[in-house]
Amino acid sequence: LAAAPARPHATSFRAQLRDVRALTMKVKAISRSQREHTRETSADIDPLQRNYDPALHPFERAREYTRALNAVKLDKVFAKPFLGALAGHTDSPTCMARHPKHLALIASGSADGEIRLWDVVNQRCIACCSNAHRGFVRGVTMSRDGKSLFTCGDDGSIKQFRLPRDLDDFEGEDVISRGPTAIDPVNAVDTLRGFLGIDHSWRDRRFVTAGSAVEVWNYDQDRPEMRFEWGSSSVTSVRFNPAEPDLILSTGTDRSVALFDIRSEAPVRKLVMNMQSNDVAWNPMEAFNFTMASEDQNCYTFDMRKLDRALCVHKDHVSAVMSVDYSPTGKEFVTGSYDQTIRIFGNMSGHSREIYHGRRMQRVLCARFTQDARFVISGSDDMNLRIWKARASESLGVKTARERRAENYSEKLKDRFRHMPEIRRIDRHRQLPKSIHKARKLKDVMSKAKKRRESNRRQHSAPGSVPNVSERKRHIVRQVE
Repeated sequence: LAAAPARPHATSFRAQLRDVRALTMKVKAISRSQREHTRETSADIDPLQRNYDPALHPFERAREYTRALNAVKLDKVFAKPFLGALAGHTDSPTCMARHPKHLALIASGSADGEIRLWDVVNQRCIACCSNAHRGFVRGVTMSRDGKSLFTCGDDGSIKQFRLPRDLDDFEGEDVISRGPTAIDPVNAVDTLRGFLGIDHSWRDRRFVTAGSAVEVWNYDQDRPEMRFEWGSSSVTSVRFNPAEPDLILSTGTDRSVALFDIRSEAPVRKLVMNMQSNDVAWNPMEAFNFTMASEDQNCYTFDMRKLDRALCVHKDHVSAVMSVDYSPTGKEFVTGSYDQTIRIFGNMSGHSREIYHGRRMQRVLCARFTQDARFVISGSDDMNLRIWKARASESLGVKTARERRAENYSEKLKDRFRHMPEIRRIDRHRQLPKSIHKARKLKDVMSKAKKRRESNRRQHSAPGSVPNVSERKRHIVRQVE
């Protein structure tokens, strides 16, 4: 059979389609961000294009480890935390308070009864009252609207001062040359008993004082609205809860930490420790948790719903811890101690990440974070307030986007390789005064000897007669409800 002839129109169509495909070109549009491909300033380097495919970078981990090691070393090179001192007090600063709405304004009280308002940015005193109290100023707090300052002291008086609305009222060369402005109290309440602490409510026009008892006051009354007593001869510190303003936390000389509820006008719960607590602070972001500064050289973090064991025991100080204050972020807190140092702890870290000390700095009686969590203010027995950076190697000033990216990259690398021995050793190393170094070594020896004695006693005793108590429960005597 003869083959059927091909249709000419089909052959010509396929040929034309082949010719069109041969002439067709695929075009891809390139979309680029001008910010990523141009320099921000003439001093910057030209950005380079990189392919981040792991197959093309077999030595990526080794290079990143070297970068992390260099970043940790550079942190030590540029670690200069001390910024300046606020001089002016003629006696030891005993208490401090930060302004709730202004980053640069703090108030301090000293042992000679003087109150001062400080401009931290310009490092100068803008207002003072030299005879606010007779004797020690034991407590300073500010109202949450930032309009009033309340103080209390050993003389048994509570005084209210008006705060400046704006620091611009204290600017200008004539004001600076004239010195701090004298301020007088606008209201005062005198009692026959001294006070040891004061704190303002987070919600209404109330404040609470610590002294012979826990007393709740109102702006418009000269007598306390409520009075709480629970076995302690005197109350050393008191704090309102930031999330539940009706709850009050106090520490007493009977080694107790007590919770009070304003709504029921009754005590709620009480915890008795082995040693007395000097100060206490609520975590502003996790308002169930609080941290206390103890005489046994440690700090303890508790959950108020479960006081039978501590959430964390914060060690490293070698003398009594006098002050504790949380960062506004709730991730860290600062402590001041009789060992002449201040330390910064993570909220759930057993050891401090930073320790600050000075050659002339004496026993630290108070320490506070600033409102932006970037700086720490400490007050010590040498009559000075000192300003420190919360991050010792952090550079101050305006940073470009490239600098911020480089810092974030370095932080990620350090966090990724923080378990490596060399990086961990360099990151944890701190230069300590000889006295603190010797005291810490002696404390370690005593701690190991105590553990060894307990282990020997447990091995040579009947099973179960010497229980193994965890560190988080060891320092608790009892809980009372």
